[in-house]
Amino acid sequence: MDKKKSLKKSFQLWKRANEIIPCGTQTLSKGPNMFTYGVFPIYIDHGQGAYVWDVDGNKYIDYPLALGPITLGYNYPSTVKAIRKQLSKGTTFTLMHPLEVEVAELLCDVIPCAEMVRFAKNGADVTTAAVKIARVVTGREHIAHCGYHGFHDWYIAGTEHNRGCLKILKNYIHTFKYNDMDSLNKIFNSYPNKIAAVIMEPVSFEKPKSDYLKFVRETAHQNGALFIFDEIVTGFRIALGGAQDYYNIIPDLATFGKGMANGMPLSAIVGRKEFMKEASKIFFSTTYGGECLSLASAKATISEMREKKVQDYLWSLGKHFMDSLKKILINYEINNFITVSGIPPAFWLNFMDKSGNEDNNLKGLFFQEIVKRGILIGGLQYISFSHTQSDIDYTLDAFEAACNISTQAIKENRIESYLEGTPPGNIFVKKK
Repeated sequence: MDKKKSLKKSFQLWKRANEIIPCGTQTLSKGPNMFTYGVFPIYIDHGQGAYVWDVDGNKYIDYPLALGPITLGYNYPSTVKAIRKQLSKGTTFTLMHPLEVEVAELLCDVIPCAEMVRFAKNGADVTTAAVKIARVVTGREHIAHCGYHGFHDWYIAGTEHNRGCLKILKNYIHTFKYNDMDSLNKIFNSYPNKIAAVIMEPVSFEKPKSDYLKFVRETAHQNGALFIFDEIVTGFRIALGGAQDYYNIIPDLATFGKGMANGMPLSAIVGRKEFMKEASKIFFSTTYGGECLSLASAKATISEMREKKVQDYLWSLGKHFMDSLKKILINYEINNFITVSGIPPAFWLNFMDKSGNEDNNLKGLFFQEIVKRGILIGGLQYISFSHTQSDIDYTLDAFEAACNISTQAIKENRIESYLEGTPPGNIFVKKK
């Protein structure tokens, strides 16, 4: 399991892709430059439970889980059954389908802030809808944000990936730092009576400090802005009703996506009725918003989560994984170079050099040694309901072996010489 695997078909497909697909990939975070190119597989053929097989037939325990949408597991019986049943009846129709009502009612039942619901396909679709609603409600145009919110212009214009966006749009998006109260206050002081909404990921790289989320909500409301949770990642992972359920901080609007339909393409914007009614005053319409296979999968997924208390399992197994990994890092005296952050159902691995800067060579080496042992990891690791204790134990053994090699490479000050492929890059550059 610790030998370099044959990836012949992956490389052949990648060569073909680069001829006909811009960037070679539909999703930047899945591209081979995000991993250790030359050692990591590039194309997945199929999955079962917590495992995937690449196009060359190599088997891996999977932790990125399709960048988060797989909550129950690949090819999970109850969701597959629901999809097949609906497939036999049709996928999308000339008129609406009852599943639109049924799943909307289900979301209103489990998500604290949800009184009305609209569906779409991607996280970017519904975060954009949320921002538009906030602008209609408040009559303002500026947005304060914290986190990642998709590729649409209202957000991406304020990042380094703003080519193709109207330059003026960056003047309307303002970033505040997580767990930093002063940075949010500074935005409101700089743009009095201009901020339409505060939109944020409730938890990501670090846990919220005591009363921080409450502070953000109160600050937004005191300044006449709507408070929006971007729960594309946290929804249906850290609690059935998302981070707002777990932390008991209820936003005005919230967006959900990953995790809701166990891999089927579905997102939703939910919120208080007085604000959601304003959705009729913006143009928000998609051909596939009511597509039935995804709605059927969501209904089955959420029902399974309720019945089997899936989130409790994700927390328990994830905590064991995180705690054990931290111990391994300490034992190998590498905990100043590799750190673990976030929360048990979805946690980050961070790789740094002696100066505390991001070290992609170390990251590439670690990824290399892990994947050679039959495990897929990324920056963000997820736990699914299909992962088992034995999966985690095997993974921890592989992590220990990777730590051993990484420690040796650091001590010898020649990480690059240990690399058998090209180290990963970054989509977004992390700013201190």
